[in-house]
Amino acid sequence: MRRKLLAECDVHTLLRLPTGVFYAQGVKANVLFFDKKPGAETPWTKQVWIYDLRTNKHFTLKTNPLGRPDLDDFVACFKPQNRAERVATERWRPYSYDEIVARDKASLDIFWLKDQDLEDLDSLPEPDVLAEEIAEDLRAALEHFNALAEGLERKTT
Repeated sequence: MRRKLLAECDVHTLLRLPTGVFYAQGVKANVLFFDKKPGAETPWTKQVWIYDLRTNKHFTLKTNPLGRPDLDDFVACFKPQNRAERVATERWRPYSYDEIVARDKASLDIFWLKDQDLEDLDSLPEPDVLAEEIAEDLRAALEHFNALAEGLERKTT
């Protein structure tokens, strides 16, 4: 499916959002920007610019929600009117079509920033932020388990 999308559309931008922004903590979300194009012999996608708003960012649905100011840097980098003017930054960089399709299953789960939490234990979020993230993860897991249990009950009755 990814290969077909990359070939039939000009996939130009991917915004990696923090986990749990739209649904529950631990659930990854991305926003994909593309233009549908007519059929062609060669793929329309030449380069995909990726903005990483996920790595080393800590948002929660209740105590630290993602707000419009958190997207300001992405908006400044995006340059929809003239994508040729885009310039790479720490969180914003391009990947060629060939680099993407060479990945296993043409995966768009690309990251390059080092997760500080994994490298520097002194930079961990405050305990209340960690506790809230853990609680949200557990609530999401319980919701999924309950839905699975209900589905199994329906199958056996």
